[in-house]
Amino acid sequence: MPQSQIFAFAPVPQATLPIEGTDQLFPVHRVYCVGRNYAEHAREMGHDPNREPPFFFQKNPGNLRSDGIFPMPPLSSDVQFEIELAVCLSEGGDDIPVARALECVFGYAVALDMTRRDLQGEAKKLGRPWEVGKAFEGSAPCSAIRRASEIGHPASGLITLDQNGARRQSGDLSQMIWSVPEQIAYLSQLFTLRPGDVILTGTPAGVGRVAPGDRLSGEVEKVGRLDVEVL
Repeated sequence: MPQSQIFAFAPVPQATLPIEGTDQLFPVHRVYCVGRNYAEHAREMGHDPNREPPFFFQKNPGNLRSDGIFPMPPLSSDVQFEIELAVCLSEGGDDIPVARALECVFGYAVALDMTRRDLQGEAKKLGRPWEVGKAFEGSAPCSAIRRASEIGHPASGLITLDQNGARRQSGDLSQMIWSVPEQIAYLSQLFTLRPGDVILTGTPAGVGRVAPGDRLSGEVEKVGRLDVEVL
């Protein structure tokens, strides 16, 4: 049966990310983000960094963008950058043990969790969800994925963000409060993880405001680099 007879209208194209060194694409299912996963960032946002259970919010698959462009969103006067390691899954399931969690990982990428901080702050005060601050169009610029079979599973290494050539964020993956395997295991208790899921693993301290014309350069040691122009 022709596709036009199956759907009432043409479906939105599948969200994808490029895979470095190939013409293949990674099909994105969901995007999970862990909040306040570096102690110094938790402190700069006014929170206690003690090891409480992790919490998660979501971006939409279509929020991912791999063309090196970040268009400034509407209705905000305080849009901020957050550099993150992205974990891309090729397997999933429920109640995944920590010891087996890395078996689910296809590869890693460098991502930005762009945030309308003013709208997020208003939502926090009112006890409302964060989507207006986090899940807007183009809010997750991302690099090509590096396969874990090529680079392994980085548990340490520098994670940095430069804004117009000046260093703004600097940390180490080893400073995560919850490690990548722990995040995968915990998430799998809350949701059924699927191939194509992407996890943004938190940001080190130093988040800051962007303006049109800014150039952002993020890097995760052993994983890669992400260069983004703010329009």
